[in-house]
Amino acid sequence: MSICSKIYEGKAKILYTTDDPEVLLTEFKDDATAFNAQKHGSILGKGVINCSISSKLFQELEKRGIKTHYLDSPAANQMRVIRVKIIPLEVVVRNIAAGSLCQQTGLPLGTVLKKPLVEFYYKDDSLGDPLLTRDRLYLLELASPEQVDTITHLALQINEFLGDFFQGCGITLVDFKLEFGVDSQQQLLLADEISPDTCRLWDTSFKEDPDRRVLDKDRFRRDLGNVENAYQEVLQRVLKAVKINT
Repeated sequence: MSICSKIYEGKAKILYTTDDPEVLLTEFKDDATAFNAQKHGSILGKGVINCSISSKLFQELEKRGIKTHYLDSPAANQMRVIRVKIIPLEVVVRNIAAGSLCQQTGLPLGTVLKKPLVEFYYKDDSLGDPLLTRDRLYLLELASPEQVDTITHLALQINEFLGDFFQGCGITLVDFKLEFGVDSQQQLLLADEISPDTCRLWDTSFKEDPDRRVLDKDRFRRDLGNVENAYQEVLQRVLKAVKINT
């Protein structure tokens, strides 16, 4: 495989074309942003860690019938993926109240939801990635009703698997963000990444300590320190769980 040209650079990743028009190369960066890119920084080794975690989780999801864009990982911070047209929606699944859900509803941090909540946000930095009702989503023609139903079903399936998987790692899956895309065959695929950048993860060993339990990008957002150690801890637990499950 040869890299042809850079076609996109985002806050966390760079995309390159390859000699196969249906395959892209994703390079994960150490750059970190928060609050819609208002806060900038760098997390040492984040690119390698997030690529490794995402690769393992995509492979585990594939085993369970969830189709993803993942092909392989030719280097520690690189992932070969199927080229997709991203649906401009951030799909957020929430199990426990945290972040914007608490800010916008007044629910106390840590409130366990009676059932998982699936939300859709418009993937548009210039608008601040606003929360969408389904009617607004359809008004903007961001996805068809059939796609929304399928995405919702897949998001709940993924949540069930990830919740159990992380629980086996001694981690509580609070909430997480997914993105989906459509390939050249019009097949809907899970895309982007699953990592401490896109998930809220709490260490079950520190249930009574709201700061020490954080193993995700909230450590960067909230200046809690030990960000690299938290990310590395998640990677080691994921690798151990995958090895046990193999």
